[in-house]
Amino acid sequence: MAKKDNTQEVEDIPVDGHQNEDIATDTKDEATVEISEVDQLKSDLEAEKDKFIRLFAEFENYKRRTTKERLELFKTAGQEVIQSLLPVVDDFDRAMAEIAKAKDKELAKGVGLISNKLKETLKSKGLEETKVKAGDTFDAEIHEAITQIPAPSKKMVGKIVDVIEKGYSLGDKVIRFPKVVTGK
Repeated sequence: MAKKDNTQEVEDIPVDGHQNEDIATDTKDEATVEISEVDQLKSDLEAEKDKFIRLFAEFENYKRRTTKERLELFKTAGQEVIQSLLPVVDDFDRAMAEIAKAKDKELAKGVGLISNKLKETLKSKGLEETKVKAGDTFDAEIHEAITQIPAPSKKMVGKIVDVIEKGYSLGDKVIRFPKVVTGK
């Protein structure tokens, strides 16, 4: 009987090690689960970092854009008022031309002072006169052609013959195009 008991003990302990493999496989599965959890957490962290960086960049772009819009608004805030004063500036220019014909120096001096003060005030607010003179090449992007007349000479074909009304810009924006007569 003693032999029988020894045999039973041998049968209970696996000789080929299958039971040990099952334990190793379970440990390996647990390690894989833990590694995949760590990898999952790392990928989640990277995704959140990426989201944060994108959101931060979007916010910075928003701040830059609103600051630029605000500056643009300040530059052109008085555009309507300045545009409504442009006919007054034109009237001063016509008045100065007529006073010069009358040769009244005191009147010319007084009106000239008022005209210069108005022009300098508008200039300090960003108003700039578009420089155009007869003989300049006509450009539809920056000039408004009122009419075409036969050119007085061959050199004046396609060029500005006369400036009817001055043009003005406020900052980088044109608020009134110069009105010109071109030669054909």
